[in-house]
Amino acid sequence: MEDLVKFVQDAFVPKNEFPSFSAGDTITVYYKIVEGVKTRTQHFKGVVIQKRGSGISETFTIRKMSGTIGVERIFPINLPTLEKIEINKKGKVRRARIFYFRGLTGKKARIKEVRK
Repeated sequence: MEDLVKFVQDAFVPKNEFPSFSAGDTITVYYKIVEGVKTRTQHFKGVVIQKRGSGISETFTIRKMSGTIGVERIFPINLPTLEKIEINKKGKVRRARIFYFRGLTGKKARIKEVRK
């Protein structure tokens, strides 16, 4: 049964090609929003908190600060409305899921950048 599901996913679900990123990276996600008959592109820029799942069900969570309020958004990697993902900064973190980042404020909330 598992092989059948994998076969159907590989054959019929289109895969989006995006650059590889991980937790701690600052990325900008561009996605389409449909309002009636009009469509527009909106972006969401923030730090990747986690990546989870595999294959078609893979998702990633981004956190940004909007004023003093933290806003998190979960994006499926195969969302048809995703247009592109830009990597702004590569961050150096020691965990795959940085939930502790939610409790940090000020200078402690900075992530060290990996220079290329």
